[in-house]
Order: sequence, then C-alpha cells, then structure tokens
Amino acid sequence: MQVAQSPQWKRIIGRVAFLNCDPLFYGLGDEWQVLPAPPSWLTGHLLRRDCVLAPIPAADYARHADELVLVPEIGICSKGEVGSVLVFGDMPLSSMKSIALPTDSMTSVALLKYILKQEQLEPQTHLMGPDLTTMLSECDGALLIGDRALEEAKKQPERVQLDLGQAWLNRTQKPMVFGVFAARKDTPIEDVQAAQEALLHRLSHFETDPVTRKAVIEWSMSKSDLKYERLNRYFGEVFNRLDPEHIQGLEQFLVDACDLTDGSSFAW
Repeated sequence: MQVAQSPQWKRIIGRVAFLNCDPLFYGLGDEWQVLPAPPSWLTGHLLRRDCVLAPIPAADYARHADELVLVPEIGICSKGEVGSVLVFGDMPLSSMKSIALPTDSMTSVALLKYILKQEQLEPQTHLMGPDLTTMLSECDGALLIGDRALEEAKKQPERVQLDLGQAWLNRTQKPMVFGVFAARKDTPIEDVQAAQEALLHRLSHFETDPVTRKAVIEWSMSKSDLKYERLNRYFGEVFNRLDPEHIQGLEQFLVDACDLTDGSSFAW
C-alpha cells in the first residue's frame, strides 16, 4: 500500500496530553505511533512534520492557516458546559482586576479575551504556568484547561466562576470548538485520510458500544483522580464528533475571536 511506504512521521498521530481525546485513542492499532504533548506544543510538532495530523488549539490553526488544513469530523468540542476550561477565583468575573492566563492553550485565552471584550470588562491579564495556587496568589482570577481544570474543580468547586464553553453558548447560541485536528497542506491526502479513519473507527466504537465506553472511562480513571461518574458526565460535556452545528460555532470563533476573515478550510 502507498501509505505503508510513506515516511515514518506519517505513521505518527499527535495526541493532546489530556483526557479529552481518550475516546479517539483508546485501542488505536499498533500500526500507529502516538505523540503526546500539550496542545500548543502539538502545533509546533505538526508544523515540523513530526506527525501526520494532530489536535491543536483552534486559535493556533487561525495563526497558521496558510500552512495548515483542517481534518473533518473530529475535534474537541462542547455544546454548553465543557467542565475543563474554567475561570477560578474568589469573586465574580466582573469584579476581577487581574486574571492569570495559562501558557498551554491559546484557544482558551482567545475565547476569554473575546468574552471579556463583549462584557466590556478590562482586567489585566498575565501569562503564567498553569498552577492554580500560584496564579491566584498573584491575580484575582485564573484560567485553567484540561485535566488540571477538572481536578481543581473537583477539589474547589466553590472557586469556579465561569465555564467558557457555557459562556460561548450563552453569547452566540452556538457550540464551541476548542481543538481542531489539522494537517499540513503539503501532506499527501491519503496519509491524512488513513489517520483520520483510524481515529474515527475508535470514536464510533466509543459512541455505539457500551463496553468500549466503559473501558475508555476506566482508562481515563487510571490517569486521573476523577471517579467514574464524573468522567462519564465529562464525556457528555466534551465531544470528539465535529458535526455541522459545531462547524458553525467554529466559523464564528475563527472570524470573531481570531480575526481569521476567511474562516476554516477543510482537507476534504
């Protein structure tokens, strides 16, 4: 097969080092290697051809849309509460004079800045490492994403002041796409399709087979302090199936929050 003759990097799929892609990667065949990394790091790996495709922040795609193309049907999305993109603090967002922003995902940062602008709020913002204690020792609020947000919300639910997925839905009446699967424009389409099909195969099993869903949740439990019930609910807050409704939300985010005038471009 032509795919098997491709360079080695074309058998590597980037994987965000969070739980939110577990339904796509649990049970992935041995013919694929997985490159785990934080979301923003995956953008660099993709641009350097370290992998054939990867989930990257939607805002990073907007910055590199001249080099990248989106892969259809898969993403990291929400339709309201996302549970893992949260602003923490001891006061409402409207009272915060300063907010610490994480360095590991530009989508959440772009989305929060968009929401602040729409609400006519102007707190100072500071990029910091994603440690809640340190962030809140220096700022009134702190934005966390991914597993850290989930686990801190479990320990300190009273400090959760805003779920950005819900805030986006409230303002736009559209779902939010936090992460997109992308590939370089110069990657042979058959290699991208082979990787996408492998991930879609795993996602379909997760969506239709209760045994696979249970196994994915138990796998996620083994990598976190979260209980089965919370993860089962989380996989109803985060979706990996990029449907037409999500694409509408993605288009609005790219244009309104990221200033990507032409919106998205898909590989097929």
